[in-house]
Parts: sequence; structure tokens; C-alpha cells
Amino acid sequence: MTVGIAHAQKVELSGKIITNGELEGIHVINKTSYRYTTTDQNGLFIVEGKLSDSLYFSSIQYLPKTIVLTAQHINSKSITVSLSESINALDEVMIGTVLTGDLNSDITNSEVERPMDFYDLGIPGYTGLRMNLAERRLFEADAGPLVIGLGLNFSKLLNMMSGRTKMLKEQLKLDKDKKTIQYIKDVVGPIFFTTNELKKDKRVEFYYFCADAPDFLQRCRGRSELEILQFLEDKLKAFKIASLSKN
Repeated sequence: MTVGIAHAQKVELSGKIITNGELEGIHVINKTSYRYTTTDQNGLFIVEGKLSDSLYFSSIQYLPKTIVLTAQHINSKSITVSLSESINALDEVMIGTVLTGDLNSDITNSEVERPMDFYDLGIPGYTGLRMNLAERRLFEADAGPLVIGLGLNFSKLLNMMSGRTKMLKEQLKLDKDKKTIQYIKDVVGPIFFTTNELKKDKRVEFYYFCADAPDFLQRCRGRSELEILQFLEDKLKAFKIASLSKN
């Protein structure tokens, strides 16, 4: 009985994220009690929970993960979580022949099995924060200036003319939209609707209404829960007005 009572009580858990990428700013949400926090630069966090609470870990850079607290977590008052990088596969795009004089001849006669990238052209590679697959493909397709000395950046020109660069930009935006709206639906939305009234059958429509807003990514992607909650509050007013005008 004593053990059962102890497990029913909330404890403060000290946690650590293990991953190969960025450790700071990962969202840690207790979906049972709607308490949340974020990790520090070392991947450390403190969150309150009890036995069987569901902790949700989310970041744009990583695949979301849910862990149900066990007796071991409660007794040790600690938790270690491994996250995997979010990698989204893109459809391969065939680059067609470019009919532009010498460039056409060069491409037609080329036996190279892969397109040239910025390393082939002597352009320094990206050395900033790690990018996911979609970001890396766009960077490689659009890297460097179009004109290099007296020559052309053939890789960038080909990607522009074939539409590959545009496609990758659209794919990356769509990817960011999907991840952000999924995070809002899973994590921030339940918190938001504890204090803001909207029928459940209208909530999916509301989320898409938010995603269509021009400032959606700017105000939601990588922002804190409080900033996203403010965005949702602003959009809920507009959504209700728009809904009334339809009726």
C-alpha cells in the first residue's frame, strides 16, 4: 500500500536527452498533466510526473517520442531518452537535357553518374548546424554563386532550369508545415483547448486554418509553447469570425 501511494504521488524527474545533434530547446511535455519544459544546452531537463504519465519529446530536428513513466523512473527520479534525427525521403527527380549551346553538349556527353556538387566546384561546404536530408539536398542544389570567375556553376544552373531547386524549396516548406502542425496538434493544442472553447469536430479545420496563415511558420516553427499559444489565440478569434460569415 505504501509503495502504491508513493507511486501515485508526483515527483520531480531529472532527465537527459541523448542524440548526435543539437541538444538545446527540445520540448518535453507531460501529456497527462499538461506540464512542459525544454532542454538546456546539455540536453538536461526537469519535469514533474507520476507513475504511468506520458512524456512526449518533440523537436523539429528529431522524430517525436512518447515514454510512459515506469516505477523505475519514479523510484530513481531520473530518465534518459534517446532521440533519432528526423529524415524525410524525397522522390528522385530526373534532370532533363538543357538545350543551351555548349552546356547542352557538355551534359549530353557526360558519363558522370551523379550531379556535380559544390565540392566538385571548389565551393566551401556548409559548416553550420546539422541539416536534415531535405535541407541538405536544397543546400547542395542551390549552393554558391551562379557565376564563378569566368565560368558558370553548372550544378546550380541545371537545378534552376530543371525546376529541381524550386521543387526542393516547396518540399522543404511542406515538410516544415507538416512537422509544425503535427507538433501543435499533439502537444500545444491539448493545452490550448483546456482554456479556449472550440467544438472537437471543428479543431482539425482550425489547425488547417492556422497552417494557411502567411505568418504560420514564422510564428510557430521553433518557437516556445507560450508563443505558439499566443498565435493560436489570435487565430481562434479570426477563425470564429470566418466561421460565422459562412453561416
